Amino acid sequence: MSARIPTLDITRFDTDRDAFVAELGAAYREWGFAGIRNHGIPQARIDAAYDVFKRFFALPEDVKKQYHVPGGGGARGYTPFGVETAKDSKHFDLKEFWHIGREIPEDSEYRDVMPPNLWPAEVPGFREHGYGLYQALDQLGSRMLSALALHIGLPEDYFADKTDSGNSILRPIHYPPITADDIPNVRAGAHEDINLITLLVGASAAGLEVLSKKGEWVPFTSDADTIVVNIGDMLQRLTNHVYPSTTHRVTNPPGEQARQPRYSVPFFLHPNPDFLIDVLPSTITPDNPKRYPEPITAQGYLEERLREIKLK
Repeated sequence: MSARIPTLDITRFDTDRDAFVAELGAAYREWGFAGIRNHGIPQARIDAAYDVFKRFFALPEDVKKQYHVPGGGGARGYTPFGVETAKDSKHFDLKEFWHIGREIPEDSEYRDVMPPNLWPAEVPGFREHGYGLYQALDQLGSRMLSALALHIGLPEDYFADKTDSGNSILRPIHYPPITADDIPNVRAGAHEDINLITLLVGASAAGLEVLSKKGEWVPFTSDADTIVVNIGDMLQRLTNHVYPSTTHRVTNPPGEQARQPRYSVPFFLHPNPDFLIDVLPSTITPDNPKRYPEPITAQGYLEERLREIKLK
C-alpha cells in the first residue's frame, strides 16, 4: 500500500478517541481516502459474499439480463457490461455490476424512490450473504461518520437519524478479462463518488489509483484485512470541501494480468432521500466561504448525477 495514504486502526476510536479522530480527519482533509483495519467484519463473511457474487457473474448473459430493470437507473438488480460511463468520458467502463439496496417496509415513505431488491434464484445464498455484507458495511459506515462528525465539531450522532433509512447501495462489480490490446476504455474512468462515503471491501486485484492534490496518480491497493473508505460528493458539498471528494480510477493492468478478471464490492453510503444537503455553518470561514448557496435534497442530487453517468 502506498505509504502516503494512511491506514488507521478503527479500534482506537474506542481506546484513543481524540487522537484517532484527529488523525482520521487529517487523512481525509489531505486525501479524501484512508484505509481502515480491525474493522470487525469477519473475513468469512466477506469471502462468502464474494463467492455468491462471482457465481452470479458466471451465469449466462441471457440469465443475468433477466435481472436488468429497464428505466430503473440501475437502482436494483443487474446492470450489463458497457452501460456506465464516467462523467465527461467518451468511453464506457469495462464492467458489469449488481445493486443491493436497503430493505424497507412496503409502506415506507421512501418506497417510491427505493424499490424492492431483486434476488437471483439461480444462486443459493445470494440474499443471505449479500445482504449480510450490506448490513455489516452499513454499521461500519455509521462509525466512520461518527468520527468524521466529531472532527468538524458536530455531535457524534449527527448523521444517525439522517442515514438510518439512507438509499445506500452495495455494488458487486465484475471487470471481465481484457482480451484486446490498445483499447481506449479503462475498467473505471476517472470519477468521484456521488454519496457521503464509500467503503470498498476486498478488491481482488490492483488497479485503484487516487489523484493527489499535486496531480499525481497514487496506487492504493489495500491489504486483505483493510477496507478503503473515501469521501463522496455529497459529504464534500455538505462540508464545504473541508472533506474533499477525490478523483480516482481503476486502471487496466499490464500484460497477462489484464487477462484475469477483477472483482470488487464498494458500499455507497447515502443519506435518507429527503435529507437536505446544505453547507454546514461550522465549515464556512473567511478562507473558505460558502460554495453552494442553494441546498438540494439527497434524492434530487442523486438523480442529477445518475443522468451524468448514463445510468438514467
